[in-house]
Amino acid sequence: MAYLPIENYGVIGDLHTAALVGRNGSIDWLCLPRFDSPSIFAAILDDEIGGRFTIAAVEPTGTRQLYVPDTNVLLTRFYTADGVGEIYDCMPIERDTAGEAAPVHNLVRVVHAVRGPVQFELFCRPAFDYARAEHAVEQVEDGVRFTSRGADGSRISLLGTVPIEMRDGAAVARFTLQADEWAAFVLQHVDDDHPASRIAPVAEIRKTVQDTVDYWQKWLGRSTYRGRWREMVHRSALTLKLLTYAPTGALVAAPTTSLPEGIGGVRNWDYRYTWIRDTSFMVYALMRIGFVDEAARFIDWLTQRVLEADADSPLQVMYRIDGSRLTGEEELAHLAGYRGSRPVRIGNGAHDQRQLDMYGALIDSIYLYDKYGRPISYDLWKHLTRLLNWLAENWRQPDAGIWEVRGGARDFVYSKMMCWVAFDRALRMSSKRGLPAPRRAWQETSSEIYEDVMRHGWNPRLNSFVQYYGSEYADAANLLMPLVKFVSPTDPRMLGTIDLARRELVSDSLVFRYRQGESAPDGFQGEEGTFSLCSFWWVEALTRAGCLREARLTFEKMLTYANHLGLYAEQLGNSAEALGNFPQGFTHLALISAAYNLDRALDHPHLVNPIMESPLLGPS
Repeated sequence: MAYLPIENYGVIGDLHTAALVGRNGSIDWLCLPRFDSPSIFAAILDDEIGGRFTIAAVEPTGTRQLYVPDTNVLLTRFYTADGVGEIYDCMPIERDTAGEAAPVHNLVRVVHAVRGPVQFELFCRPAFDYARAEHAVEQVEDGVRFTSRGADGSRISLLGTVPIEMRDGAAVARFTLQADEWAAFVLQHVDDDHPASRIAPVAEIRKTVQDTVDYWQKWLGRSTYRGRWREMVHRSALTLKLLTYAPTGALVAAPTTSLPEGIGGVRNWDYRYTWIRDTSFMVYALMRIGFVDEAARFIDWLTQRVLEADADSPLQVMYRIDGSRLTGEEELAHLAGYRGSRPVRIGNGAHDQRQLDMYGALIDSIYLYDKYGRPISYDLWKHLTRLLNWLAENWRQPDAGIWEVRGGARDFVYSKMMCWVAFDRALRMSSKRGLPAPRRAWQETSSEIYEDVMRHGWNPRLNSFVQYYGSEYADAANLLMPLVKFVSPTDPRMLGTIDLARRELVSDSLVFRYRQGESAPDGFQGEEGTFSLCSFWWVEALTRAGCLREARLTFEKMLTYANHLGLYAEQLGNSAEALGNFPQGFTHLALISAAYNLDRALDHPHLVNPIMESPLLGPS
């Protein structure tokens, strides 16, 4: 089978892991039992040996995909010369008797002939441990069981309500459904135990799918968002929930690894971890639309990282979803990579970089939760005080920045600004709550950072803030200055920064994070696409500056770049093809924030201080 475009996938999951399901009915990515576990299906990274699980109509004339409304249950439809067939795909949210997430992971595929007859084919060949481990296959009562010959001895069963055969290490089946007939299949993994060998009746499995539909619709019913673009905001919320690891509340940046930022290039990273940086964006976005519990779980996870932090090396840039530290990055040379994009990497070498901006994100998120959620504890405050004292001694150091460059540390303007955010938010909390703090020292540090950015991060010739001290390059991260309250959105310096971004980074509604090859060397060759995340930052900057016509048109255009299910990868290529890991949580967080603030501004334009709007159709 040929590689599908990245945008031709949907995603399902059970709050422990997630699977990518193609429009052709093929599951080409799944790690079990967790997001960061070794893959079982990875055809998206190697079409030959990666492993896949396909159910599809024979000789379809067309396919469509949609989610069951307000859920993460995916429906793939096949059109044939004789009828219409469909597959409901989901991963039920299993619970044990105590109400906790159970160690059972089921991938359920229910097949239905809407109009018949429709003939289907099934092919399932796992490739354990990123296709590094061989496996044995044996027949069981209602299907087959695959057992890895690798060190962990992982086992999965594939059970069906129609006969499944073994062939060359794979499970295969061919069956025909008449109009309104159903068949069901369950792929099961049980932590440290044998998966089942018998399948429940079709009616019971259909109820499992309905229960999963009910779960997602009930969860989404907690949303308080009633504004414009409700459907896209809710799809983003559902996606973010799907990227959450239930046992800890941590959010993975994406459920995939090594999907390339440029086809054939080397910018291929593992995003199946939790970045400290994402916290403030997550807390802000989810609390804005009513999901306070999810924000609280993430804050609890974050609190543990702060309490565990070492005084000499306070925090890692990212952590595993269970809170443990990453230890390295590995290249899997035996995998071809998506459309030949090598290397395929697991782990992430940026985990031990110095990225000072994350301390601002960390303390901003705690500030937001302390203000709009529940007050933080004294013990957490004492540990934050220690972190701030460390930051007061280290904020002047160059770092790798928000974009995690590997071409040498710089004095990135965004990093310095976020150091100011850390002290500003801490001072606000101390003042509001009466929490003990060296307020005079923090105030002096805050003022020193602010003046330092204004002096060295501002380029008077360009009339703009720039990427790093002494540079002449724009950086989309500086569009966040008004959002974090560093400058007024209509400050002349901010308006100049917007103008430079428009000239150097913006292509219609698409925005580059920086001009690769012209700004800070990032240590890698090859081109990359525009960052959808930055496009939504652009919308926010325009909104806050009062450019509401341009902001709205830009936002509406960006919505057309989502895939057919409303999902975004990290980047968009020259032909608007999806690039990078998919779906990317950070982009969906930015979409929610942009939609919320633009919707409010459109309803209450007197709340923004409008400036001269740019012509929507360009200069006459």
